[in-house]
Amino acid sequence: METHEEKPIIYTMENKPIVTCAGDQNLFTALFTSLTQQLPREPMEWRSDLIGCSEVLDAHHKRSYGRAPKMIYLEANFVQFKEDLLPKDGNKALLTFPFLHIYWTDCCDTEMYKTSVKEDMQRWQNVLRLHGSQDWLIVVVETDNKKKNKTNILPRTSIMDKIRNDFCNKQSDRCVALSDPLKESSRSQESWSSFLTKVRTLLLMSFTRNLGRFEDEMRTMREKRTEPGWSFCDYFMVQEELAFVFEMLQQFEDALVQYDELDALFTQYVLNFGAGDGANWLGSFCQPVRSWNGLLLRRPIDMEKRDLIQKGDASLLDLRSYLFSRQCTLLIFLQRPWEVTVRALELLHNCVQELRLLEVSVVCGALDCWVFLSCLEVLHRIEGCCDRSQLEANFSYTVGLWTYATEKLKSLGDLCGLVSENGPNSEDLNRTVDLLAGLGTERPETANSPQSPYKKLKEALSSVEAFEKHYLELSHAAMEMYRAIGRLRSARLVGKSLAEFYMRKGDPQSAEMFLQESLKSYVSENWSLPITHTRKQIAECQKQLQKMEEYLQTSALLASDANLSDDERRHFCQEILNFANQSPEGKDQRVALSLSSLAQHRELRFRPASALVHVGAALQLELRLCGLMPVPVRLEQLAATVHFAMEQPGQKRSGQNTDGTVTFPVTSPMSTSPAIELCEIHEHSPTDNALNLAGVVCRNMHLLMRRNDSTTSLDTPNAAPSAIAMEDGARMLKANDVTLSPGDNSIIFTAPSEKPGTYTLRQLCATVGRVQFVLPHIYPLVQYDVYSQEPQLTIQPLTENLLAGLPQQVKFTILTGHYTVKKGDALQLSNTDCMPVLNSTTCSARILSSSGELLGESVLSIQSSEKVTSISLPLTPPYHTLEFLVEVLCHIPSCPARMESGQLTNGQINHHSRSRTRFNSGMTVIDQKVSVDCPWSIYSTLLSLTFHVPFKVKHSLLSSGRRKFIQVCLQNVSDTNFRLRDQTLTEIHHTPSVKLQLLVPQTQNLVLSKQCVFSVWEVKWDGAPPAALNCQFSAGFAPADASDAAIRPYRYDFMLERVSTVYSIRAEIHPSAGEQHCRTGALCRLEVSLTRLSEPDDTDRTDEEISEAEGLRTSRLMYEVIDNNSNWAVCGKSSGVVSMPVAAMATHKVHMEIMPLFAGHLPYPKIRVFKYLPHHTSPVIPADTDSCLENDSLSLLDKALEDQSDTASLRSRGSIHSLGSSEQQPRGLPMPKREAFGPGQVFVCTQGRQVLVLPGTDDHVLEVNVT
Repeated sequence: METHEEKPIIYTMENKPIVTCAGDQNLFTALFTSLTQQLPREPMEWRSDLIGCSEVLDAHHKRSYGRAPKMIYLEANFVQFKEDLLPKDGNKALLTFPFLHIYWTDCCDTEMYKTSVKEDMQRWQNVLRLHGSQDWLIVVVETDNKKKNKTNILPRTSIMDKIRNDFCNKQSDRCVALSDPLKESSRSQESWSSFLTKVRTLLLMSFTRNLGRFEDEMRTMREKRTEPGWSFCDYFMVQEELAFVFEMLQQFEDALVQYDELDALFTQYVLNFGAGDGANWLGSFCQPVRSWNGLLLRRPIDMEKRDLIQKGDASLLDLRSYLFSRQCTLLIFLQRPWEVTVRALELLHNCVQELRLLEVSVVCGALDCWVFLSCLEVLHRIEGCCDRSQLEANFSYTVGLWTYATEKLKSLGDLCGLVSENGPNSEDLNRTVDLLAGLGTERPETANSPQSPYKKLKEALSSVEAFEKHYLELSHAAMEMYRAIGRLRSARLVGKSLAEFYMRKGDPQSAEMFLQESLKSYVSENWSLPITHTRKQIAECQKQLQKMEEYLQTSALLASDANLSDDERRHFCQEILNFANQSPEGKDQRVALSLSSLAQHRELRFRPASALVHVGAALQLELRLCGLMPVPVRLEQLAATVHFAMEQPGQKRSGQNTDGTVTFPVTSPMSTSPAIELCEIHEHSPTDNALNLAGVVCRNMHLLMRRNDSTTSLDTPNAAPSAIAMEDGARMLKANDVTLSPGDNSIIFTAPSEKPGTYTLRQLCATVGRVQFVLPHIYPLVQYDVYSQEPQLTIQPLTENLLAGLPQQVKFTILTGHYTVKKGDALQLSNTDCMPVLNSTTCSARILSSSGELLGESVLSIQSSEKVTSISLPLTPPYHTLEFLVEVLCHIPSCPARMESGQLTNGQINHHSRSRTRFNSGMTVIDQKVSVDCPWSIYSTLLSLTFHVPFKVKHSLLSSGRRKFIQVCLQNVSDTNFRLRDQTLTEIHHTPSVKLQLLVPQTQNLVLSKQCVFSVWEVKWDGAPPAALNCQFSAGFAPADASDAAIRPYRYDFMLERVSTVYSIRAEIHPSAGEQHCRTGALCRLEVSLTRLSEPDDTDRTDEEISEAEGLRTSRLMYEVIDNNSNWAVCGKSSGVVSMPVAAMATHKVHMEIMPLFAGHLPYPKIRVFKYLPHHTSPVIPADTDSCLENDSLSLLDKALEDQSDTASLRSRGSIHSLGSSEQQPRGLPMPKREAFGPGQVFVCTQGRQVLVLPGTDDHVLEVNVT
């Protein structure tokens, strides 16, 4: 067993919890090896309810109340018990704290126990009680050797009972027995395993109790941090003790949390100090920095810096270095080496800011040395615990440290004069000596390493060559790492820094390459100021390398750059003008530059706006440019190349507006970046909904920050266009001797239009001496069309609807196209009888230009012959419009009969007017075809005009007994109001015995739109009534506001047949017997009288089937009584067939019973009479027609109807129809047929009569029908 007389060295990985051993030391020595080896073999679950210590630690590192249970392996450092090992008041050291005290004895003799062992135990207990230690254990070991040597011994249980009674009254488990631990028996093994479990349990209980007490004291100490005299260094040492214990227990995560809490607490105090709320103890960290030897990560604990912290003499860098070294050690134990690099980069940047906040005095360059050494130290530490494949796979974590070390080495080179072309001077050398002195001597851990950070820095600052070697090595290493992980922007940023180094070293060739790479990123991402700064550097390199073309391109971009001052812009502009005015050496060589650096094309406007002209017409293009140069530039020529294509003009141009302008985008579409899309974010606390975080997030960052290296643009100097030679014979737009001023400029071009087709502007070139500013592609597409058009003739009405019967004006429009109307040219119109052309003495023609401008008027000459109307045309140049009005008249046909077709004078078929009805408007339309012979074509042009008949006429025959009346209804279906006069109705054949008398004579009537006018004539005759009447209705009409001279005739022909009245029908309704009036629900008697008024003439004989029996001639009639209003219910038969004598005033009466359904004045039921033709033979019965239905309905009743004058009721016609139309019905048999009388042949005398019906006496609900 080792002795521990002195204080243990703090080396946490070798420290173990201290367990003291009292009693029989020889006994313990025999068990020491087995105990130390077997104690850590099995894990124990440890539930610790310790609480985190810092309020300033962020949510990621905060510790919750109560740690999760953990499985730990316990080790212990067993030492001999001494009172000096027990903690004294005020001692907060946990590493030297004994967590458990064990007393060993193998006493089995009562006398020996009483004389010596008990007293020794009593002294041991008193010492523990004096120091407040509650963690102890008494072990009684029973061995067989002592039993053999002792004859008077007590059982082990008796000794244990005495010990428990004397020392363990309330804690009987603090005394355990161990049976022959050195034997291999099962009893010994079980006893030994139980003992080890007991020791582990007591150790965990001691850890929980003592660490909890320690954290309570530490929390109390932290809460006093606002009191005067509180020391952060003292608190640091206290909390680090807790971290040491966790590390000793291999709980590295909990140990790391302790250092993170200390880090966060110190950082918060520094931030408060910067805000004006400083603590007194921070003064010790504000002392000037005297040593900058960097981080030390190769020791588990840097005791030198820990002693400085413990004494309160540590500087800010000392505290940060020691704190990070401890965090680094724990992170490596946790196998999180890449988190070390991330934390290291944050530490280095934060230390720089903290030194500024605390206003710590630092030697110029000292901080750069500290950062450089620290970066390399962290990288070497990571390389030592990872293999090369792991390093290459995690370049993203280490490349930041490489870049930071490169920047600091470059800063040291600038400070020490190692970058200039002349090398360092005496002042630079003195500064270098001072910086190297602050590094101190090299640490023993790196003394034997040839690539230690100390040696690298010392070597780099020793000479210019060594500095260049190390700087290039670091720079290229950082660039390769950035490229390996796909961060090209960062690689180019390092390259730009490297380019600045080469320029200061006088190597523009190497510098330009890196600057061009950087410029690509800036241009693709639209970083304005970095683009300007990089181009200035590139221009300087190109000028030194005598790359004149590239230099001029860059100078042009810089001359138009608004980020530069006016003097700088004028300087670069003058460089271009000086080169342009130089005389060429040898052959004529022109330099092509980007036009976007000279001017920005804003808008192009066509005149005319349609960008469509005919061959030979004038077309102007106004180009608006914004000059970007700081001074006016005289252009020898501004030209635009034009590409011609034989395409059909008139297509819609995508980039052209309706006003004839084409607006160009500000930048080329290849280099246009999407607009940035920002949105606000707010993060609220889940407990009190307080605002924790507010910020702005870019939603389209993936579009803005994407790589765009593959695209080329003329904005970069390496993409200059080739020179373009402007030939005089080429098709192009030119403007000579143009002065381009800064700001807006307007240039007018005259476009060529010799051939029909599409002209496209391809390129734009401005020439200044030997320099050409070229725009290789004009975007969006700029095109104009030149067309060659055939002459066209169109006829259009001046109103929406042309009215037939009235003179109407139509508009003739002639588009001359490429044809020139010469003297003597005329239009030949073929005349038709239905639509003559009216001569007019005031007809004039208007001549319009292609743009619609009126050029003049000329009087037309219209000459008409029998077949042709000739219209002489005035002289009209090509691509003009000729307009004139012609008055035509379309006659209204008086009858719908089709006219015979004739032929026109040119031999074509004369298509006469064709009438048709438009159901939506109600007007009849007449289509008129006009054949026109034009002077520019050998073929005739057939044009169509549609006229609308303004009136719609209906006629009807009315009867009153034997008297007859003709009613004519004229409806105005147009939108025009008309005057009617002289309405007459005449009989066309002028029969002397027939006279038509107008009942209400009227001279004229006003017919408004959509209104009707009715006229009634009584027909009178002498002798026999006429068989038929051929009538013509005529009237004069004119618009309501027209004069009498404008009145035109209108005629309507119609024919009436069977004018005379043949039958008269009279009906009477009689109430039931004993009643004076009819009542609802009571049967009434209907008496129908059929009377023949005249004998049939020859025409009636052909229509009626007359039979003769016993000298009496009769004809058959079918009657039908129906009530469509459901006022009456017909009881029994409602229809039948009667035989009427063929004699004047012959009467037949029919009786039937009907029942009124409602009370009130009810109209009579409707009575209809038909001609009945019983033997109508039809060879083929047509399917699904009305006549078929009627025939089938009566076919089965024919025989019965011949035997009796009245037939049964036909109300069930549906069933009869189904029987008559069955498949068994033979076809071709004689079928009965009914035929309706003509209008006016049957007069119903009781039409319109009503009968009074009273309600029944027992009705509770009164229903009255009022008609």
